[in-house]
Amino acid sequence: MDAHHVSIEEIEEYYMVVSQTFTSEEQGFEFYNKYAKAKGFSVRKANVKNKGGIRIQRLYMCNKEGYRSLKNFERSNRKRKPRALSRCGCDAQLQIELNMETREWFVKDFVDQHNHEFTKPDQTPFLWSHRGLNDPQKADAIEYGIGGLRTHQIMDVMEKQHGGYDKVGCVSRDLYNFIAEYKKQRIEGFDAQYMLNYMAAQEERDSEFFYRYSTDSKGHLQNLFWSDAQSRLDYDAFGGVVVFDSTYRVNKYNLPFVPFIGLNHHRSTVVFGVGIVSDETVASYKWLLHSFLEAMHQNHPRSVITDGDHAMARAILQVWPNTDHRLCSWHIEQNMVRYLRNPKLSDFRKLIYRAFEVDEFERGWLQFNKHYGITEKDTWICRMYELRKKWSAAYTKGRYFLGMRSNQRSESLNSTLHVQLDRRMRLIDLLQHHEHCISVMRRNEAAMDAVASQTVPFTELTADPLEKNASYIYTPIMFEKVKGEIVRLSKWQVEEVNKEDSLTRFAVVHKERRQVRFDVRCVYVGSVIASVHCQCRKMESEDIPCTHIFAILKCVGLDTIPSCCVAKRWTMKAKPAFDSDMSASTQQWSERMDRFHELRNDASVAFFKASKSAAQSERVMAFLNSIIDEGENDENTNIASFGPLPAYFSGARQTFTTKVLDPIPIIPKGAPSKGRLKPFQETMKKKKPKHDCGQSWTGVNYVEEPHIS
Repeated sequence: MDAHHVSIEEIEEYYMVVSQTFTSEEQGFEFYNKYAKAKGFSVRKANVKNKGGIRIQRLYMCNKEGYRSLKNFERSNRKRKPRALSRCGCDAQLQIELNMETREWFVKDFVDQHNHEFTKPDQTPFLWSHRGLNDPQKADAIEYGIGGLRTHQIMDVMEKQHGGYDKVGCVSRDLYNFIAEYKKQRIEGFDAQYMLNYMAAQEERDSEFFYRYSTDSKGHLQNLFWSDAQSRLDYDAFGGVVVFDSTYRVNKYNLPFVPFIGLNHHRSTVVFGVGIVSDETVASYKWLLHSFLEAMHQNHPRSVITDGDHAMARAILQVWPNTDHRLCSWHIEQNMVRYLRNPKLSDFRKLIYRAFEVDEFERGWLQFNKHYGITEKDTWICRMYELRKKWSAAYTKGRYFLGMRSNQRSESLNSTLHVQLDRRMRLIDLLQHHEHCISVMRRNEAAMDAVASQTVPFTELTADPLEKNASYIYTPIMFEKVKGEIVRLSKWQVEEVNKEDSLTRFAVVHKERRQVRFDVRCVYVGSVIASVHCQCRKMESEDIPCTHIFAILKCVGLDTIPSCCVAKRWTMKAKPAFDSDMSASTQQWSERMDRFHELRNDASVAFFKASKSAAQSERVMAFLNSIIDEGENDENTNIASFGPLPAYFSGARQTFTTKVLDPIPIIPKGAPSKGRLKPFQETMKKKKPKHDCGQSWTGVNYVEEPHIS
């Protein structure tokens, strides 16, 4: 350094640097890199010198040291545009050496002469050596990804958390590279093995966790089904109606993803189990349904709603012969748009949704055929007539479907997964995001349970006594539905009462349309109503009393709803015998990550309090720096696992020992034979629906079963 051309400040800075000592080589790099950031240049690690297998010398250079190699200019077969030139022969450097006696590193040489301009402070965060994710940021990135955030959204959150892009310490490219590298850790060809490792580890941790799988003759995974302990308990309480379809193939193998869905006591979606099948054949669906029954102790559902796939319908008939099968009305609507046009479309819709009597429907069908000249050539309409008992309100009214006529809940779950996942996702990605969806559902159920158990729905002082009684019986969501039936009491009156021993018949008539009437039968045991049956069959189909039943309760002077009219599934007693685990997180983490989560949560509160005072902030920072310095000497070199366990836990490899190969991808018709496949959804959108009742790729609105009142 030429003393004739430097200031006193620069001389002091020079001696400050050369007088430094470090406890480790890495501490020396951190010092020089921090110095470089303040000045406005980047640092690159250069030559090392070893002696007796011990590193004794390290050279750090300015990132602009040297020049681009001549061969890079002479290359003619470039496949990509060359990077911009950044080196200009800068000689600035810091060389440190290990003192073998004191075991400390000291500055042996320091050159602080640069032949280039320094970067401005607002541009420094983009320099190479000042970029990179630390371990806590990596852990956050993985957690945010599991929570459904895209990479660019994660970067936005990090910038807000750190107080600006210049304080994050990394750029978007670093984040994208880390996430890509993290995914590469799941070795190609071991996807199925990881899935089964996870299943086996979960079963070892919880004996109530259930899974089954099958392979082909060469050992490739074909079919898989799993259900955790809470899902099996939920089925015991709410498994009367099961909804599922297989129109989503949200994975790189294009395998159908089949969640088994139901309704809980809050009328919210609950998942009973999940299946992945290799194809849409009768054999695959039979395997899936048998596995489902095995998980549920051979307890068959009363009813099932599906998309109308031929193979699925045949499998249900063979495996669940006594289960009432209904077709999804939304899928029917999709095919209606394809095969029918107005006014034919609107007239056909009446045949679907109007609650005709059976003979009225048959007459209406004949009139429809005659009016529009329907013949045997109209194959879709003819097929629909053959299946009329599975879709027409005339045939399905009074049957136990809890007011559902669409598999929207299955579609909704699939749509959520589809939004969060990309076309190249592996099975373990699907598992991870599915568990996140389950976590959200269970968190929401726990929140609704808290409200239902600690509050009573509001009722007016002048409200009907039956309404007030209902507010103490049903969950808040179901109370609103029951309340609607009670409010409509004003439109009905009891016209006739006929008693025959223990049976009493009531004729309930609409006050304005006298021709509209319903017969209600009550069976008494002594003076207590033991059972009630209304001609509209709402109680039998939806498990709630209809307004006609409430009309006879008012007629006989009851202010409380008899127990025979209360279905336990819509109350807080739906799961009294079960110790539910409604934890908001279904993920399993390593012990280190669990400790990190706990420390981070408590530290956030402490940091916010300490930030009120500059003195407190300084004391906290000093304490934190002392912990960081201690960590540098920690001989524990275990690499942190940032993701949940055991899905990515190497130790889980010993849990499942049978070798299972990845599934064979299904190549959809019309897909390119070579290169990367197009997303299955894109290719299928161009094809005709193969199901009798169509297929969909997006979620649909929840639709209630129509009811005359």
